[in-house]
Amino acid sequence: MDRDNGRTGFCGMSSAPRAARSALHFWEEPPISGDSGSGAIFFSGCTLRCVFCQNHEISTGGFGLEVTPARIARMMLELESQGAVNINLVTALHFAPTVLEAVLRARDKGMGLPVVCNTGGYELVDTIRAMSDVVDVWLPDFKYADGGLARRLSAAADYPEVAAAALAEMVSSVESAGGRLVDEQTGLMRRGVIVRHLMLPGHLDDTLAVLGRIWGIAGNSADLSLMNQYTPNDACRRAGGELARAVTDEEYEIALCHADDLGFERIWWQEGGTVSESFVPAFDATGVAGPE
Repeated sequence: MDRDNGRTGFCGMSSAPRAARSALHFWEEPPISGDSGSGAIFFSGCTLRCVFCQNHEISTGGFGLEVTPARIARMMLELESQGAVNINLVTALHFAPTVLEAVLRARDKGMGLPVVCNTGGYELVDTIRAMSDVVDVWLPDFKYADGGLARRLSAAADYPEVAAAALAEMVSSVESAGGRLVDEQTGLMRRGVIVRHLMLPGHLDDTLAVLGRIWGIAGNSADLSLMNQYTPNDACRRAGGELARAVTDEEYEIALCHADDLGFERIWWQEGGTVSESFVPAFDATGVAGPE
């Protein structure tokens, strides 16, 4: 729908961007965070309604400060001056036109870092195509292979098809730019795709199907990040059932073995004990307000 004049869409936002945090972030995959941290700008609002969301303060809670393209560009320059290894746009594409303008402004002012687009995967192909000129690294989720599960847990029955088309476009854009590029000295990704899948307890079959779907679309043109860090939020704990627990070691091991059997050459995986809310930063408007 038209989100001008203050009207909001399903994402909960108008066309005016809002951001909840701009700071160095150290909890991404090693090629993204490196040793110095990724320069993460967390945007408010979301096109999904995941019942297990850990970022509910900003995804559906509305927290965040309104920011202009000029201010977003300045935040990028500030993050670069703090030593960020890239600019990490987190859940930003429902503000795509403004974010695109901001990246171009930052680059005009000398910002030389790669731009990472960190997304839930539920994006239109046209949006991916429009952002491809300024995005160097795509970091999408691929949450579900089953539309019924996607509807029940994220209110998006068409998620598998939408995410598959978006991922194919991301891979195509990177291949057109020259393919995956990693700095040999630092191990930092300068260009590429890392597809994330957060395993959900009790849904191993869907995880295996997701891995097959990713392999069929991207093969080894993308890295795979298979995560076992699922942490029940308060709502899931109260509701009980499978989503009230963590992923078991057995579930995770089966998924890792399946990814290996499919042929993935670059798999980012997590050691035991990652169930924690420490991966969620403080959404307190750090770094958001300031000069343009």
